[in-house]
Amino acid sequence: MLPDCYRHPGRETGVRCSRCEKPVCPECRVEAAVGFHCLDCFHEGRSSARVAAPRTEYGGQVVRDGALVTKALIAANLVVWLLAFTGGDGFVARWIMQGDAVVLGHQWYRMITSVFLHQNILHIAMNMWSLWVLGPYLEKVLGRMRFLALYLVSGLAGSALVMATDPAKMVLGASGAIFGLLGAVIVIHRHRGYQLGPIIAVLVVNLVATFSLGFIAWQAHIGGLVAGMLIAAGYAYAPADRRNAVQGLGVVLVAALVAGVSLYAAVQIT
Repeated sequence: MLPDCYRHPGRETGVRCSRCEKPVCPECRVEAAVGFHCLDCFHEGRSSARVAAPRTEYGGQVVRDGALVTKALIAANLVVWLLAFTGGDGFVARWIMQGDAVVLGHQWYRMITSVFLHQNILHIAMNMWSLWVLGPYLEKVLGRMRFLALYLVSGLAGSALVMATDPAKMVLGASGAIFGLLGAVIVIHRHRGYQLGPIIAVLVVNLVATFSLGFIAWQAHIGGLVAGMLIAAGYAYAPADRRNAVQGLGVVLVAALVAGVSLYAAVQIT
C-alpha cells in the first residue's frame, strides 16, 4: 500500500520529496532540478537561497494566486454583461456570433466577443459558476498562460463549428470555453491517475442537456470540448525535455485546425 500525502491524509502517492522524503501528491509537490520538493522544503529553500522559478507539474510557473486569470475572465464576462444590459439589443447584435455576419461583413472579431456575451442573468450565472469550479484547478496545475490559451482557443473552436454548420444561427455565451475546460479536466485527471467516474458523469449530464434542449447550440459545446481535450493532451503528454516547445506546438496546431474550419465555413458561405 502506498503512503498518504503528508498534507492530504487518504490520498495515496508513490512520489516523495527528494530532500526530506515526505510523500507528496501532485498538488503538494514542486518540480526541482532532481525529482520533486514538498511545499515545506520549497519555501525553506527560497528563504535560504535564490533558486530557479518553481514550475507546476505541466510547466507553468508556481504563483501565489492560482486563480488570477479565472477571476479576470469572470470579471470580463460580468463587465460585458453589464454593458449588454445597458446597451440593449443593439449592443448584443453588434458582437454576437453569426457566421453570415462574420464572413460577409468581415467581422471576425465576433468569434471571440460572443464568448463573453450572455443572454440573461441565469445564463451568465451558470457559466460563471462553472468557470469558478473548473478554472482555479486547471489554472493552478497548468499555469496562467497555458490556462488562458486553453480557454480562448476552446471558445474560438465553438464559434468555428457553429459557423461551419449553421452560419445563420446567432450564438452567444462562454459555454464552448467551459466545455473546453471540462474536456481538459478529463484529460488531466486521466494523466494524473485520478478517478474519472464523477467528471464523466458531469460531462454526460451536460451532453444530454445539450442535445435535448432545443435552444442550446450543440456546435459550440462540441467544438469547445474537442479543442480543450486536444490542447490538454498536448500539455499532459509532452516530453519533459521538450515540454514548452511541444506544448506550444500543440496549441498552435489546434488553433490552426480552428482556423481551417473557419476558412472552410467562409468558403461555403461565400
